[in-house]
Amino acid sequence: MPTNSQRLDDALNQLDRELKSRDRKQKTRPLGVVFAAAVVIIALVGGIWFLATRTGDEEEIQAQETSAAETTSEAPTAEALIGKREKPLGETVTCEYTETGDAARDVATPKGKDIPAKGEVTVNFATKQGDIEMTLDRSLAPCTVNAITDMISAEYYDDTVCHRMTDGGIFVLQCGDPTGQGAGGPGFQFANEYPTDEADDEALGKTVLYPKGSLAMAHAGPDTNGSQFFINYKDSELPPAYTYFGNLTAKGQKTIDAIAEKGVKDGAGDGEPAEEVRITKATIES
Repeated sequence: MPTNSQRLDDALNQLDRELKSRDRKQKTRPLGVVFAAAVVIIALVGGIWFLATRTGDEEEIQAQETSAAETTSEAPTAEALIGKREKPLGETVTCEYTETGDAARDVATPKGKDIPAKGEVTVNFATKQGDIEMTLDRSLAPCTVNAITDMISAEYYDDTVCHRMTDGGIFVLQCGDPTGQGAGGPGFQFANEYPTDEADDEALGKTVLYPKGSLAMAHAGPDTNGSQFFINYKDSELPPAYTYFGNLTAKGQKTIDAIAEKGVKDGAGDGEPAEEVRITKATIES
């Protein structure tokens, strides 16, 4: 049976695959636009020649223009997550945290009974580039918020780097691995929450927009959440397979905007941030 480390290694590039898929779509899109434009031009030229050789007809001209507009219209974009459950949870929930071993840094497995499923908690990740302040929403993901606040209290995130940044289709800053390599976790894992637990198979096969400023859990496959999370510094199109557990505050967004402006190291689309983002201290503010 594969170890947790092997499972993490096998699925480490899950967001990479999403990014590369988005890149392929973006690269092929211009060709499709050129082809569609060529079709429209040919149709318009043919229509003009036909109308020029016959009696002018305003209705036919209007029909040609309508057809061209419909041909060049863009496909609908992915629907944005609203950050609210269709059916609210109760006052408390029971969370299951499964021990996996291979902890990147020692931390106790959280307790899972009578976990609050209402309200918010504000936390801050202080970095040399500014405070990344965020509001965690228990009504969306109580088990995730419980785990993260436990790890903050245990100083799990202190003196760790946000090891990954992507730029193109998916716009995220990923943090939470004490090793700084992207494969480290806390030695336990837990199930996905909103929006995954409300999505059917059809919905999981589509993409949604994780809005700018939203927070989501990184994982090595379904229900393998640990300590790693990512911050969407712009709208990111992804399957609804990543737990959305809160949002940046205005203060946090300002810091993330400054980090994002510096881009990815060496101008890459996926890699380390151009300037190191080191979490010096994580704290629970309220």
